[in-house]
Amino acid sequence: MKKLMIIMFCFLLLFSFNSNGQAEKGIVPGEIFGDLRARHIGPALMSGRINDMETHPTNPRIIYAGTAGGGVWKSNDAGTTFNSIFDEYCQSIGAVAIDPTNPDNVIYVGTGETWTRNSVSVGDGLYKSIDGGSNWVKMGFEKSERISSINVNPKNSNEIYVSVLGALWSDSEERGVYKTTDAGATWNKILYVNPKTGCADFAMDPTNPSILYASMWEFRRTGWSFESGGANSALYKSTDSGKTWNKIHNGFPEGNLGRLGIAVAPSNSNILYTVIEAVSDVKKGLYRSDDAGKSWNQLNNDFGITVRPFYFSKIVVDPKNADVVVKGGLSGSISRDGGKTFKNLGNMHSDIHDIAFGINDSDIMYVGTDGGVYRSWNQGTTMEIVENLPLSQFYHVSVDNETPYNIYGGLQDNGSWYGPSSSSGGIEARDWNPIGGGDGFRVLKHPTKNIIYSEMQGAENVWRYDVDNKLIKTVQPLPQKGYPKLRFNWNAPMAVSAHQPDRFYMASQFLHKSEDMGNTWQIISPDLTTNDKTKQQQEGSGGLSADNSGAENHTTVFTIAESPLDENIIWVGTDDGNVQVTTDLGKTWTNTSLNIIGLPKNTWVYHIEASVHDKSTAYAVFEGHTTGDMKPYTYKTTDYGKTWKSIISEDVVGFVRNIQEDYVNPDLLFLGTEFGLYITLDGGEQWSKFTNNMPSVAVHFIELQKQTNDLVMGTHGRGVIIIDDISPLRDVTVANMEKTVHFFNSKPTVMVDQDGFGGSFGTETQFVGQNPTKSFQLKYLLPKRHTFGKMSLEIQDMEGNLISEISPGKAKGINIVNWSYSIKQPKVAKGKTFSFGGFTSPRVPAGNYKAVITKGKETFEHQFELVYDKNSNLSEDEHKMKHTTIMKMYDMTQELAYLVYELDEIIVNVPASNKKLLASLNSLKESLVITTGDNYVGSAEPQLREKMTDLFSKISGSYDKPSSAELESLSIIEERFEKAKKEFESLKKKSKLTDLKVKSFEEFIKE
Repeated sequence: MKKLMIIMFCFLLLFSFNSNGQAEKGIVPGEIFGDLRARHIGPALMSGRINDMETHPTNPRIIYAGTAGGGVWKSNDAGTTFNSIFDEYCQSIGAVAIDPTNPDNVIYVGTGETWTRNSVSVGDGLYKSIDGGSNWVKMGFEKSERISSINVNPKNSNEIYVSVLGALWSDSEERGVYKTTDAGATWNKILYVNPKTGCADFAMDPTNPSILYASMWEFRRTGWSFESGGANSALYKSTDSGKTWNKIHNGFPEGNLGRLGIAVAPSNSNILYTVIEAVSDVKKGLYRSDDAGKSWNQLNNDFGITVRPFYFSKIVVDPKNADVVVKGGLSGSISRDGGKTFKNLGNMHSDIHDIAFGINDSDIMYVGTDGGVYRSWNQGTTMEIVENLPLSQFYHVSVDNETPYNIYGGLQDNGSWYGPSSSSGGIEARDWNPIGGGDGFRVLKHPTKNIIYSEMQGAENVWRYDVDNKLIKTVQPLPQKGYPKLRFNWNAPMAVSAHQPDRFYMASQFLHKSEDMGNTWQIISPDLTTNDKTKQQQEGSGGLSADNSGAENHTTVFTIAESPLDENIIWVGTDDGNVQVTTDLGKTWTNTSLNIIGLPKNTWVYHIEASVHDKSTAYAVFEGHTTGDMKPYTYKTTDYGKTWKSIISEDVVGFVRNIQEDYVNPDLLFLGTEFGLYITLDGGEQWSKFTNNMPSVAVHFIELQKQTNDLVMGTHGRGVIIIDDISPLRDVTVANMEKTVHFFNSKPTVMVDQDGFGGSFGTETQFVGQNPTKSFQLKYLLPKRHTFGKMSLEIQDMEGNLISEISPGKAKGINIVNWSYSIKQPKVAKGKTFSFGGFTSPRVPAGNYKAVITKGKETFEHQFELVYDKNSNLSEDEHKMKHTTIMKMYDMTQELAYLVYELDEIIVNVPASNKKLLASLNSLKESLVITTGDNYVGSAEPQLREKMTDLFSKISGSYDKPSSAELESLSIIEERFEKAKKEFESLKKKSKLTDLKVKSFEEFIKE
């Protein structure tokens, strides 16, 4: 008995522990997101970087694009349009491959971009689909970081080669060439050099899959330098399916080599091309072998061939002509004489990364650039862009307070732009406006003036743009006497004061302040960085090919955050790990980084968010991926940085780029990571990934629009993504989760009258950004899914009269149900053709209404308000008159429908012998509805139904009150209808069908 009591006591203890643990754990955010969804607004007119282009081996209509940060896209119409097929997985793509023996179904994707600039993302392994891209499974290589190529033996689908370029910022044992002979169940590494040398390119002989070529590249990037090349870079060949490898360097330059591309001519596998990065500039360039690699000859040393080898090393040979070869580069180069001479490809976005020829017609080419996918029908002479790939890579976004609000942002290699959050017909390419060139980064709107600040890389130019007068002025801080050379980050920080509208901040190693919008500058800090001289040798960056673009500028300030509560408090974060704060507008500074426990020294401070709730509180995001540290780091201080607490949980996957604090609920935080968006409801104790129409894309910046509560994200690969109205998340509490139904508060809904003429023509093949809904949205919380019993939703007026029945949301979490604040269309008289004006649902008048949910025997009510659009400029009396007129016509339309129904019943039942009466009845009907023709070319003369419903539709669809002309037309229609009714009653009596059974008006309308 004693033993039993001990066991029961332990069980109770354990139960208590688990219960408390669950209570402490609270609400898992991912379980309640429900109907909250992201919407994508692009843009696509500047698109984004493409890493790999692949064609289907037998179907010329199917094309694949592997993108730098926007996933995998598939075209089924020869590149006219593309659809995303890889949203749920890592969006940074290195290689796409199609199984030649089963090309309709089997696709492989290797993640991790291979053009190793400073801003590239990382991959997380190899994926396979066996249903044409609908579903994917991971095949390993989780730590590969970058997969450069995948090759399937065309004679044996179980034999696959995977080339791993590997880590960019650190050593990696995963580098090299791997092989499987069992379709990926097991892998063997068949070529490996060392942890710094990866496989940059790989080719298989198209006539003999046992013959393989592999380009091994020694490279390393740090936050302050890039090194391409070394003694271990080499080109290898195997003739025994990878069992043994030999260097094939006969004719190569002496000394260290850098990145080498490799291509085998499909029409003659003895012809090989490679592009070599070498020590000697004159020895760099394109080499050709006509004996399968036994010997090589240099053919071309043009700048277009040798420029930036780490970024441009792709070589592609025409499948039908071994002398037609294309090389990636700034403009892309094509040779038609076997590589002896080249000319640029046609006009398109610069930076060409991959090329694919049409499988049946070599005049057709698909080209992947930094600005998207282009097509050519004349072998590259002229190019046209694919218009529906929203792959833009934003570094930063901001918003204004216009209606609709605008989003501002800077893009990788695509300048700076702004565009609306909604537009008539959807957000089109023409809605976006350029406001800067180069690589675009931060873009900020002046708080009170129609002035926009934008910048290009390294603060080389900072523009102040007067939008109204179209005046541009450069306003970047310039060198000052007594100060050293200014060091601006490639992504230089800017900030506009919330307290003094003309105050503008920028930062180099110093914080610069301007009180006159950038005309004059004052340095208000010491050097806020570590000022480590060993990290300031950018002029030597590049390795075998000098590459000092400014991307490696280091020991710089990267983020500025002015307190929204106190203009004297400014936070600054540097790329070498310092978190500095001033509480006296720059007179004194405190470096708080030593107070952060558990953070590796010198870890990049990527973003600081000053709290809107407490001026001593701030959040700091750190990311160490430039040292090979992929862990997420986010900290919070509540005492000006004296102490810091980590607010990252094990739920977060991927290093962190940004954090956004909610303006209302301090425990509601949004985290932008390299693999998507995470949300916490409890200040960081638990995070959940948001996946509702939200791909696993790198979220570089997050902004919250205060008036609309919209979460606006600038992603590095999928453009701008918005979650409309996140306010329900503020109200998800333990107490509310215990209710059967909890309604979220709703602001008065404006019944928008504004409209426009957009999206009709010219967007057939374009990406068009989705608009937010104009409907009223009923939002409520269900603690668990409704599965059994009846659940209904009605919209009622305040007296309880039914207005509309709507299907309710029944899922666990946040449910959102749209109502267009209208009643159902009127019942329209039956005729030979449609009466298109009758397809009109009139709005209800402004006022208070009730949403009534019935769950089983319980009823739950929520009151909400509809208000008129102030832009219509109608008085209250005018609104009433308009509504009265509309409903008068609504009732007339239904009355006419019933009259025609009765008339038809009489016609059917009148004896055929009574020809005179039948003629009169049919004549009346012909005056009421159209009885001949069709809905288009055979249209008959409009009758009373058409005149009535067309006027009804016009008045209902107008923002304005009925005009005098419309009211006069209405009186004519009324007069004609009254006459018809009298004639009908007379004919009805003459029919003498006293026992005719017809439905009542109510039955007919309800039918």
